[in-house]
Amino acid sequence: MPALPVSRRSQGVSSFIVMDVMSEAARIERTGGSVIHLEVGQPGHPAPRTARDAVARALETGKVGYTEALGIWPLRKRIAQHYRDWYGVSVDPARVIVTTGSSGGFTLAFLSMFDAGQRVAISSPGYPAYRNILGALGLDVVEIATGPETRHALSGAAIEAAHRSAPLSGVLAMSPANPTGVVMSTEALRDVAATCRRLGIWFISDEIYHGLTYGQSAGTALVHDPDCVIINSFSKYFCMTGWRVGWMIVPEHLVRPIERLQQNMAISVPYLSQIGALAAFDGQDEMEQVRQLYARNREILMNALPRLGLGRFMPVDGAFYIYSDVSDLTNDSMDFCQRALSEAGVAMTPGLDFDTVNGQRFVRLSFAGTEADMHEAVKRLGAWRR
Repeated sequence: MPALPVSRRSQGVSSFIVMDVMSEAARIERTGGSVIHLEVGQPGHPAPRTARDAVARALETGKVGYTEALGIWPLRKRIAQHYRDWYGVSVDPARVIVTTGSSGGFTLAFLSMFDAGQRVAISSPGYPAYRNILGALGLDVVEIATGPETRHALSGAAIEAAHRSAPLSGVLAMSPANPTGVVMSTEALRDVAATCRRLGIWFISDEIYHGLTYGQSAGTALVHDPDCVIINSFSKYFCMTGWRVGWMIVPEHLVRPIERLQQNMAISVPYLSQIGALAAFDGQDEMEQVRQLYARNREILMNALPRLGLGRFMPVDGAFYIYSDVSDLTNDSMDFCQRALSEAGVAMTPGLDFDTVNGQRFVRLSFAGTEADMHEAVKRLGAWRR
């Protein structure tokens, strides 16, 4: 019997290249090889002790069940308090929605805000899952190239130009950014928020890397537009990638539509993950020590990469990535990364994951691992490049 067809929607979704690199690295390790992982944004530190202890206590009760679709109320209140503590912004906990990581938040946001065929702008280079999720939902993705004139961040002028070409329904921006590490200035963030508001289009601010900055802070878009949509997660700053828990802050009239979607698509976010997330806020001293580790890793790579021919990179203001121009070494970053993995045992992500036009010139390196990993990666790449 011939295989039954798969949907055109699924066939049109590109692979997430970093996950393919991660799979190949795992295959090498299973066969006895050694790999230093600079490919994936995976914190090398576990979740804060406060989160792990809280979940252990919760497990003792033996009761692990569904929660409200929007999340447990204590966690929603604590997230709202977080905005007072970090940004001085007042947020009604009723506008906070707990999600299955930021990924679940994007799907809920796109489904509740846009209809198939509408145009949504993202930056290039940018996080590939934006493009792939939007495309899978039948939305038209408008990639706006960024450059040094705006410090590789979206600008109001670029958004307005894209809107004039054909009307946009929304804009998605990330700060600190993946893959570039760029933090938008207060003025730039205000400009984007004001432009979207004036044009009458949705503004989604991905703030998943907040807390991970070096020498400056990242401001929330809520300061500039209380009706924008915020997406964040416990994955990065709180080192809780595998827990799959994040949050959204949305205007009041979006809460019920998103609740209906969540009820049907996931029922609720895992109870234990929510318990851990609530307790994670009490572990910020531990997480600040982790951020200081990232800062040391950042310095190690920034100092070593020029010696390895990888010294042309974008401003590393935040997150835990360096996006390096390798065009002096190769015009095929995919091949470069494959050879670095197979020959040097160093896993990096080719820029084509983040930029389908110019990505062959770039690689992304993550410094979220241990300090020992950074030194070993530099050693291996140095020997390989000689």
